[in-house]
Amino acid sequence: MFKLTTDDTEGQTPEITQSLDELAREGARRMIAAALEAEVAQYVEGLRHHRDENGHALVVRNGKSHHERTVQMGAGSIKIRAPRVDDRRPEHRFTSKILPPYMRRSPRLEEALPVLYLRGLSTGDFSEALEALLGSAAAGFSATTITRLLNVWQEEYKAWRKRSLAGKEYVYIWADGVYFNIRLEEDRLACLVIVGVLPDGRKEVIALEDGYRESTESWASVLRDLKRRGMTAPVLAVGDGNLGFWAALRDVFPETQEQRCWKHKIANVLDKLPKRLQARAKEQLHEIMYAPDRGSALEEIAVFEKEYGTRYAKAAETLIKDQDRMLTFFDFPAEHWLHLRTTNPIESTFATVKARTKKTKGAGSRKAGLAMAWKLLMAAQGRWRRVNAPHLVALVKAGVEFPNGEADMLQCDPEPEKLFMPIPWILAADGVAIHKI
Repeated sequence: MFKLTTDDTEGQTPEITQSLDELAREGARRMIAAALEAEVAQYVEGLRHHRDENGHALVVRNGKSHHERTVQMGAGSIKIRAPRVDDRRPEHRFTSKILPPYMRRSPRLEEALPVLYLRGLSTGDFSEALEALLGSAAAGFSATTITRLLNVWQEEYKAWRKRSLAGKEYVYIWADGVYFNIRLEEDRLACLVIVGVLPDGRKEVIALEDGYRESTESWASVLRDLKRRGMTAPVLAVGDGNLGFWAALRDVFPETQEQRCWKHKIANVLDKLPKRLQARAKEQLHEIMYAPDRGSALEEIAVFEKEYGTRYAKAAETLIKDQDRMLTFFDFPAEHWLHLRTTNPIESTFATVKARTKKTKGAGSRKAGLAMAWKLLMAAQGRWRRVNAPHLVALVKAGVEFPNGEADMLQCDPEPEKLFMPIPWILAADGVAIHKI
């Protein structure tokens, strides 16, 4: 327990005894109340010039608060009474962004549920797991409640996978297959995931589908569906050496350039070498991967082949296979190389899930597994940052070339209305030449 003792002017020492959890909840309640008051004050102040024919303000404080509402948060359940606004303007109504109508649970807590599920907790374990977050408020999270939430997430996922992609222009995409164990089935779930980068540098999930062992037909089905819903061909796709994806990509989006994932390539090369040589070989492979330009990378590949090609031909052959497609990233902005060398945006998101699926049988059905994977991705997506130098993504989309990562007085034929021009760049009057200042 937390004990606070204070001396007052009468010499008395009132004692306040509260637990840290109680103090956290009280502090959260007060901060939210203050934020709600500030939000309302700002709203009313910003609209004070709106008057009726008699000069009376149309937007004023109501003077009364809404009914007290209990909201479940990470610190536990707190009671909040939101201030009210009387907005008499036609078809206008004040809606709090901090505490939207009918919200009873913190969005962060909503995110915790699919994470807990994906980490192996069954519906029967939720109450115990959430007690650490909510205390007695976790009593409302019964197995029936969680099952109902799972059904809701599945319906949300169904609607999401049918959404229109018209107007979406993805410049880069990453594709990977993520596998999950299914408790009630023998075959694992091959979750086909595609994440893309928009011209403003934002990353977002494009597709998440059930595929049969990453086959060509499975990937082709995903890509054809994306194209049917309005997705245009991306400039560059990044993925591992899985032949299924690349064969499907060439069929559906033949104009898209290809970049193989260096993380997967390094693992495959090292697998062909004895363990005593792997540490040194890994350093050499990193020299290739992080080379300052294409010429240097080719020189390092030649060095590797000379050193290992005679005794470990398979390792050298694995490295040289698809060599040109391993070095495609050199034709794009150097600031983006970090993002384009690997499928890490997908790998890192699912890292903890992959680790957990080795110890648990996972979701009870393929539908539940897909819905949970989607929910996890949606939660993660809200925290993703843009790619480095996001303004350069639009230039790539416009057709600007970046040999060895640098653009230098290049001729292209961009569509001016689609080109976002950052400060260090100017577009010539003829709309054709782009010059770096």
